[in-house]
Amino acid sequence: MTQPANIIGKPIPLIDGLKKTTGEGIYTDDIKLPGMLVGKILRSPLPHARIVKLDTSQAEALPGVHAVVIGKEAPNTFGVLPISEDETAMAVDKVIYIGDCVAGVAADDEEIALKALALIKVEYEELPEYRKIEDSLKPSAEPIHPNTVNGTNIHKEVDQNFGDVEAARASSAYVREAEFEFEGVTHAFTEPHCVIAHYDADDRMTVWSAQQVPHYLHRALSKVLEMPMHRIRVIRPMVGGAFGGKSDPFPHEMIAALLSRQCRRPVKILFDREEVFITNHGRHPTKTQIAMGIDEKGKLSFLDLKARIDGGAWGSFGVVTTYYNGVLNMGPYDIPNFLYSGKRVYTNKPPSGAMRGHGAVNSRFAMEVLIDELCETARLDPCDFRLQNLLPPNSKTINEFRITSNGTKECIERARAASEWDKKFRRLPPGRGIGVACGFYISGSAHRIHFNELPQSTVHLKIDMDGGITVHCMAAEIGQGSDTMLAQCVAEPLGVNLDRLRIFSSDSDADPIDLGSYSSRVTFMAGNAARQAALKIREDLVNAAQKLTGYPAENFVLQNEELIYTPDPRVRVTFMQALEKALAGNGALISKGIYMGPPPIGGKFKGARAGLSPTYSFQCYIAEVTVDLETCEPRVEKVWAAHDCGKALNPLAVAGQIEGCIHMGLGQALMEEMPYNRGNILGPNFLDYRTLTPMQMPEVDVIIVESNDPEGPFGAKEAGEGPLLPILPAVANAIYDATGVRMRSLPMTADKIWKIRQQEKRAARKVESRAVVV
Repeated sequence: MTQPANIIGKPIPLIDGLKKTTGEGIYTDDIKLPGMLVGKILRSPLPHARIVKLDTSQAEALPGVHAVVIGKEAPNTFGVLPISEDETAMAVDKVIYIGDCVAGVAADDEEIALKALALIKVEYEELPEYRKIEDSLKPSAEPIHPNTVNGTNIHKEVDQNFGDVEAARASSAYVREAEFEFEGVTHAFTEPHCVIAHYDADDRMTVWSAQQVPHYLHRALSKVLEMPMHRIRVIRPMVGGAFGGKSDPFPHEMIAALLSRQCRRPVKILFDREEVFITNHGRHPTKTQIAMGIDEKGKLSFLDLKARIDGGAWGSFGVVTTYYNGVLNMGPYDIPNFLYSGKRVYTNKPPSGAMRGHGAVNSRFAMEVLIDELCETARLDPCDFRLQNLLPPNSKTINEFRITSNGTKECIERARAASEWDKKFRRLPPGRGIGVACGFYISGSAHRIHFNELPQSTVHLKIDMDGGITVHCMAAEIGQGSDTMLAQCVAEPLGVNLDRLRIFSSDSDADPIDLGSYSSRVTFMAGNAARQAALKIREDLVNAAQKLTGYPAENFVLQNEELIYTPDPRVRVTFMQALEKALAGNGALISKGIYMGPPPIGGKFKGARAGLSPTYSFQCYIAEVTVDLETCEPRVEKVWAAHDCGKALNPLAVAGQIEGCIHMGLGQALMEEMPYNRGNILGPNFLDYRTLTPMQMPEVDVIIVESNDPEGPFGAKEAGEGPLLPILPAVANAIYDATGVRMRSLPMTADKIWKIRQQEKRAARKVESRAVVV
């Protein structure tokens, strides 16, 4: 029987919102344990150097110091990807960037810990430094890591070829190509990294850490500490923002655990903001070459893309990043021929990693801006062109991505109408412009990082005599609202109010495995598992209603805390009555739901798994800007943001994610950058690293499009990362409409716009002067 909507699709405040806004929420730094020590890390002052001598004896002898650890005591490598485990807790033989971890100390207080660091003597032998992508592409006498490609510092190479790009290029009516350059940016989350480790009297290790991926931290701790996983407990307190920046297991977590095991006391390591910048794992600096063509009918004929990616010191998610820079351009357009060359290199800089919109933001910018150029060359309206080239629902891309639901057409049409595009495009006065761009992103990875047959997400439910519903799942709540989503996906099938639910999603000893909050996977995967678990308990309740009333179980619906017999709605059983009957002779109702993954999908070629997803989200944004024609300062006035999320389980949360993505994307588009000088980050603080303020945030018209994915929980798919992709190129295209200046690098600052305008003016004067001479 069809269940009427109870709570799905309604705006619901996040269930942990009051704790966060009132200060009741417990973050890692709020935790105080008896006898807890302060941990500090000695960091390298050099970008690349061999450790000749390391003497910790004076630090160990300092009163108040309880433990000192170095890299040779924990040489096992780790990393978030098992195919690229190249990190160690601390440098073993050499340091590879300024800020690399050399030693750790645990002391009674911060002052003593800092004194101890100063007493550690390190003798270095400097090695060649690799700062630029171009340097790392060449053969090296001293590679940063062993096992790189042909003695260079290339970490990962990807070459993919689908169709016949050269033939398509030759037959295209219009071809455009360009080069783009992107600065690295960081996540700028509010809460700095913090970890507490406690090796207790039972020889068990407990680690509290602000983490997106507790499961992968659990695995890494086991490997580095050489302890079985069942003797390690990982607890995730509240997380004060992450955006991908807490999705790796980190050296400081290993160091805290090593220190605690040595002294058998709790150890806390709390980063200052400079250490957060040094740890980084932000968006990769990238150089992109792109060429595209269209035929005489205005259809895309090919995409040829090259990405050269600066990975910094460690591998992190870099193998995936290298693939994503190419393959996540396979939607929302139907591209019949595709050629991609990606190279990610190691450099002696802080590591790059996963950041919101992982792997897709930079190449999407290049693609959407080049599409705008093609449209101008061919005299096509950019909205019309995009509509003409869309992938249809229930189709496949040339690299065999399976497309299920697809709301791009509705996104474009609704954003176009709301923004009055047809009245404004190329019709606004100088200094004002409007631009459009689309996006495409995964709703979780179809395949696990660790190849195994375990579920991607597991949810346990329990209901006992008090009527409270306990939900256990290790999906990491990092501010995106996953706990609220889990509560909704359980409450809806059971027809109960949210106040009955208690969500436990933070303790590896109590909560079943979920792979973590990354790749926009939680709603689709944990949501499906939660719904499945709830449906099993629903069967117990409707069977109990049948016993109480004598009417068939299949004719009961659960709504507003009642079980209602649909042929005669006067026949009703309260939730508690049904529960008491179900508990009789059975005890607590317990169920389990799992999500394994989609049916077998994808191709058989090398790299076919990369970018495969159960489903994809789609977007279309239109941005309106003003540019001061004297100072060239750009300002985004309004954004019309249409996002296909399948089904908005919680429209309030979806709107919040879209607005947050726009805020983050505008920061990268207009101001954020991480300049370096000889391997040092310049201005590793929030005074020098400029982020968008509330006063600079434009008005946003959120347009939620619901394509109702056939495999998503209640039809839902992701809304946490895809909404970031279109804002950057939409603004760039609007700047062109306002000024005639094509931006090929980020951020798009006033000085860059001014310089391009001056260059174009000088070029125009030269043409005029030549004409006069002739």
